[in-house]
Amino acid sequence: MTSSLLWKASFWTLVLATLWLSLVPVDQIPSAFSFWDKAQHALGFAGLGFLGLMAYPHRLPRVMFGLLLLGAGIEVAQWLTGWRQGDWQDWIADCVGLLLGFAAWRLGRSLLVRIST
Repeated sequence: MTSSLLWKASFWTLVLATLWLSLVPVDQIPSAFSFWDKAQHALGFAGLGFLGLMAYPHRLPRVMFGLLLLGAGIEVAQWLTGWRQGDWQDWIADCVGLLLGFAAWRLGRSLLVRIST
């Protein structure tokens, strides 16, 4: 398996896990995932941003905009479920997480460039 394929598989697996964790009733979420809600959003979207950019490094605007829409869509979907609540502040935490994921990706790229020269 090529590294590109591994990054893509990891990214899409995390997208599916994020959707599942975001839309199932809260009592069905494993207790290991029970900590401060905004931190969950920021960490999850930092991972999504980092993996998305590793998987698709030449599509930075599409990846970031797509993940912004995913976060907003999750909040709308949660509001529609009846057992979860959509919250605009969760989406802001998603945005902060994306910035962290972008920063980690950018730092990793610059370190690789320095190592290879």
